[in-house]
Amino acid sequence: MANRMAQLIQPDGHCVFMPIDHGYFLGPTRNLVEPGKTVEPLLPYADAVFATRGVVRSSLNPAATKPIILRVSGGTSTVGADLANEGITTAIEDAIRLNVAALGISVFIGTEYERQSLLNVGKLVDAGEKYGIPVMAVTAVGKELEKRDARYLALCCRIAAELGARVVKTYWCDDGFDKVVAGCPVPVVMAGGPQADTELEVLDFVHDGMQNGAIGINLGRNVWQSEHPVPMMRALRHIVHESGSVAEAQEVYATAKAEDATLSAASV
Repeated sequence: MANRMAQLIQPDGHCVFMPIDHGYFLGPTRNLVEPGKTVEPLLPYADAVFATRGVVRSSLNPAATKPIILRVSGGTSTVGADLANEGITTAIEDAIRLNVAALGISVFIGTEYERQSLLNVGKLVDAGEKYGIPVMAVTAVGKELEKRDARYLALCCRIAAELGARVVKTYWCDDGFDKVVAGCPVPVVMAGGPQADTELEVLDFVHDGMQNGAIGINLGRNVWQSEHPVPMMRALRHIVHESGSVAEAQEVYATAKAEDATLSAASV
């Protein structure tokens, strides 16, 4: 367990996870039609990849040493179904075969399926602990609690930790994120959600979240749906691992974008 956690959380106590698991409910969403091609240029800047077993087997190089967080929950899609009605979709034996560093599962508080969701977490933690595999709980709130409110995010994170999750992924909020983190006795990483309007908006909330206790990020769409994914990833990494300011991250972004443009022009 300690070995796997050390693969995920770097010596500075921080982490940059790259989720490409969105296809399990969104299908071939924009810029994730071919997951392997999407993630390949981003891998050097990621500490771990969050993916389903299908994508791990079909799209990731088995010779690579990048740690895998395996998405093991699902059962619904965006076509009319309630996304909270999830179950565990992957056996622990398959996770072991894939040599994963952690397991990932969603938690839905404030929904009709809250109890089912929480019992799924408990069952997964039981299986993971037996083999020394940590569980990352991915928090979500029901429709009536959709607002990213610190009170409800804190509730969801604390329950996930109480059930045995070793890491919790949750949304940043601007009304007390420090209290969300303080009330969660295990490390918290930030989710991104749908693509933000601007890169600056993403850099701002990531910086604020790091200042208020998060240990890192698990951002997908705000990276690989960006107009410049690698520069965005490098800028975010500067905030997370170099304790950089937003202004410094913008400089990293601009420099990396110029490097990309130069390489593109040279290859034509």
